[in-house]
Amino acid sequence: MTSGTVTTVSSNGTYSFTKPNREVITLLAGLGVEGDVHAGVTVKHRSRVAQDPTQPNLRQVHLIHAELFDEVAGAGFEVAPGDLGENVTTRGIDLLSLPTGTLLHLGADAVVEVTGLRNPCAQIDGFRHGLLKQVLGRDENGEIVRKAGIMGVVLTGGEVRPGDPIRAELPPEPHRPLERV
Repeated sequence: MTSGTVTTVSSNGTYSFTKPNREVITLLAGLGVEGDVHAGVTVKHRSRVAQDPTQPNLRQVHLIHAELFDEVAGAGFEVAPGDLGENVTTRGIDLLSLPTGTLLHLGADAVVEVTGLRNPCAQIDGFRHGLLKQVLGRDENGEIVRKAGIMGVVLTGGEVRPGDPIRAELPPEPHRPLERV
């Protein structure tokens, strides 16, 4: 599925695990979500800053598929949009199967280039004990499967609202699968 819909948008100007839902967010080219603590040219996630504060910010925008919330609800976990710190919650587009370099057209103007997978961390268990095991697992070959969404950088700015369409533009082949960023 290479198209879908934005269900919720979220941002937070201070560090916290969850992000409040908004009526609209503005994506800024090369920076991320206007007013969000993770916006910037260089890394803003605390663990990344501690490693090297000069590395480029490949995690300007965090997108999660609402289908993940449906899946974890089946295991008894109540998770709502914004709860896992994402900026954009989607429905109908298979985010995890997109290749690196996919361009996501959000709403009328915004374009986000997919850089990789979010690496779920222990903070998820702090939010809901046992949830990390639901969003981080292993496939039949023993390979790690990360389900907590994807990350991207803003190529073209614009406003994004719930109800906006999302269209994925795949990069030229050969496609590179998403890796942790």
